[in-house]
Amino acid sequence: QVQLVESGGGLVQPGGSLRLACAASGFTFRWYAMNWYRHAPGKERELVAAITTTGGSTKYADSVKGRFTISRDNAKNTVYLRMNSLKPEDTAVYYCNAVWGDNVYWGQGTQVTVSS
Repeated sequence: QVQLVESGGGLVQPGGSLRLACAASGFTFRWYAMNWYRHAPGKERELVAAITTTGGSTKYADSVKGRFTISRDNAKNTVYLRMNSLKPEDTAVYYCNAVWGDNVYWGQGTQVTVSS
């Protein structure tokens, strides 16, 4: 059974940090590119960060460049999103996503709220 389980979300003050984790099971994790998306109320779903199978290449949305870092540990079947200097506009449900050809899997999401 394929599972992507996100964790690490919560309430944080502006300027704070969080690290999200997404633990994968039920498929060959190292074959899959991994992505983090977010969806805020009233907004389109946004691709926040992406990482290739080996972690050799990453890309980021302009809105998070220099503040967020995506990484992966293929030995632990886990992808991470380190989020620094958080802003209220980062508030959203964050989802991890795995892609290999036509195979696409989604996690259930974790809420991140940035508020004082």
